[in-house]
Amino acid sequence: MTLSAKGFTAVLSVMTIGAALMLPLSGAFAGDDKAKNVSEDEIVRALAPPAKKPLTRGLSIGPQTDPAPSAAETKLLQTVRGRSTRSLSAVEREEIATAAKDKPNIDLEITFDYNSANISAKSLPSVQALGRALTNPDLKGSTFVVAGHTDAAGGESYNQDLSERRADSIKRYLIDKYSIPATDLVTVGYGKSKLKDPSQPMAEANRRVQVVNMENKTTASK
Repeated sequence: MTLSAKGFTAVLSVMTIGAALMLPLSGAFAGDDKAKNVSEDEIVRALAPPAKKPLTRGLSIGPQTDPAPSAAETKLLQTVRGRSTRSLSAVEREEIATAAKDKPNIDLEITFDYNSANISAKSLPSVQALGRALTNPDLKGSTFVVAGHTDAAGGESYNQDLSERRADSIKRYLIDKYSIPATDLVTVGYGKSKLKDPSQPMAEANRRVQVVNMENKTTASK
């Protein structure tokens, strides 16, 4: 039995639909737009200072990592604590970046609406987890740097301003919703100067906020 052209087309269409229904959902429908949110516990573990190893009788060990900042770092924190984000000079921003380099930190990939300092709806759970973490007994009272970043769209001046507004947006949320003292949060903006993904300068991952534990509560001088 032979099929007419019309009949063959109908059979082919049915086979195509059936095959499509058997295939797994593609990335576009399988949650590509889900936020990479983290839990309070993950943030606490990332930002907690490293625990000192217990001394063993009869053995000597080398210097252990001390969560206390150096004298220069303490002076820097005292200088920038309580300052507005926009008041920081380019030199001070780089000094903060250098001091923060080896401190406990986490990149939460908190994203924002395009060309905006409004926290995106999908990132709100991460900001809420951050608020709970910073009020956790293991972290409460420490001094944290909240650093805003943008993607590469726009000029340097525009992006610098946007990154500062994004850092301020997170700070306001933490103060308003979780009563975290403003002096415990040092906000700084880096514009597009420190892209997370330089190979894709326009990627959403570059529009983020990083949090660094600069000064442990047991050594903070306020």
